[in-house]
Amino acid sequence: MHAVAARSASQTRSFSTIFLIELWERFGYYGMAAILVLFMVEKIGFGDDKANLVWGAFTALVYAAPAIGGWIGDNVLGTRRTMPIGAAILAIGYLMLSVPTDNLYFLYASMGVIVVGNGLFKANAANMVRRIYEGDDAKIDSAFTLYYMAVNVGSTVSMLLTPWIKDHWGWHAGFTVCCAGLLLGLVNYVLMIRTLNGIGSPVDEQPVRWDRLGIVLAIGFACVFVVAYIVQHMDIARACVYLAGIIVGAIFAYMIANGTRSERAGLLAAVVLIVETLLFFIFYGQMSTSLTLFALRNVDLDQHLFGMTLFTWSPGQYQALNPIWIMLLSPVLAWAYTHFGKTGRDLPIAAKFALGFVVVAVGFFIFGISGATAVGGKVSSWYMIWGYGFYSLGELLVSGLGLAMIARYVPARMGGFMMGAYFVATGISQYLASVVANFASIPENITDPLESLSIYTKLFNNLGLLAVGGTVLAFVLLPLMKKLSATHSAKEDIEHSAAGGLRAVTAEE
Repeated sequence: MHAVAARSASQTRSFSTIFLIELWERFGYYGMAAILVLFMVEKIGFGDDKANLVWGAFTALVYAAPAIGGWIGDNVLGTRRTMPIGAAILAIGYLMLSVPTDNLYFLYASMGVIVVGNGLFKANAANMVRRIYEGDDAKIDSAFTLYYMAVNVGSTVSMLLTPWIKDHWGWHAGFTVCCAGLLLGLVNYVLMIRTLNGIGSPVDEQPVRWDRLGIVLAIGFACVFVVAYIVQHMDIARACVYLAGIIVGAIFAYMIANGTRSERAGLLAAVVLIVETLLFFIFYGQMSTSLTLFALRNVDLDQHLFGMTLFTWSPGQYQALNPIWIMLLSPVLAWAYTHFGKTGRDLPIAAKFALGFVVVAVGFFIFGISGATAVGGKVSSWYMIWGYGFYSLGELLVSGLGLAMIARYVPARMGGFMMGAYFVATGISQYLASVVANFASIPENITDPLESLSIYTKLFNNLGLLAVGGTVLAFVLLPLMKKLSATHSAKEDIEHSAAGGLRAVTAEE
């Protein structure tokens, strides 16, 4: 009993270390995300089309890069070591954005540094959580839901703070805050690093290979210029995103073909859920594009209640509604997963995905119907509040469990790469999201809110219908997911039982 309590306390301390650096890393990223599209439209002078597609190409690469970063963590530098290196590089990227220049190539180079840093950080941070709770499905679901809450604690503060600082001290001051958050996260990580002793990939337990570190940094430096070139050439960006999807799909097929029966079932289940995740992130990608530009042009920025003005938000701050709702809902869902898991009544992860699409559809229909009560082309911010509420609950049920899905269904030896593959799928859908957002691209000659309102609400209603289609797909696939999960679990139980028996025989000898 004491050993179990000690292990649980050790897990909590280790998780707290990852939780906090993830919180500060997301503080930096989402602070940047809150104002970057607006920066391109309002300060640089990009049209909606160009700003959306540059953002889409950038975020696609941000999410695809962890496929490589996860492999580096597993096989080259070590998971525990690669994570803070990525955070440090991200801090440099945000520092570059804070330099008071509107030079376009410097902007693209800053994006390149952020892509490299995120690639080294993101998959390895998630893989560390998986390694802390490996083998305990109920705790993994709960831990990843709370881990997802760390994302939203950091992003809430930065999405409220960064636009406010931008309004008072300028765009580049807002980006400076993002850099400061990363530096605080790194200091905290150094102070708590002892809690992670013994956790990580096998390479972490070996002496540091400085030659390998030098090679990784040199390749990363070259990648900065590659990314800067890609994000300013949309045809190349599109080709790279699709090529990455084909390559990862081919590797998936190879792993499935060469895995054991249990591994094949788990990998096939993961593929189904990754496809559903890809669809979900088309909705998620609207937050920094169409929904933010909608807030800029068609939302009454004063929050009213009973005729009184409660507060006034700038357009970028409305993105903070997403993490605020996530923070409110995460503890409730984490408790529910643990409680129902103990009583054997927990819903399968595929059913949670299906319910996620239901509430996402409701959220976008709320955005869509907002135009019916608009005054002078401006809708009440209450529509944003409740639309984001349903949208965020759907995010928790889909994206919040996406990482837990990888941890549950994918063999440990493939963990780092598969975490990365999950992010590649996310990256592809982020780019597709920017393409979808351009269906509500407002021509430069349209400045009347009455004209832009119908363009946005049409997009949101169509996205609601797409989410209904995702719901139908998810429910249709439930029987297949149940069969694959049963095959995967049964085979794993046999393997664990056999391993336990072998250990018992060895102990007797």
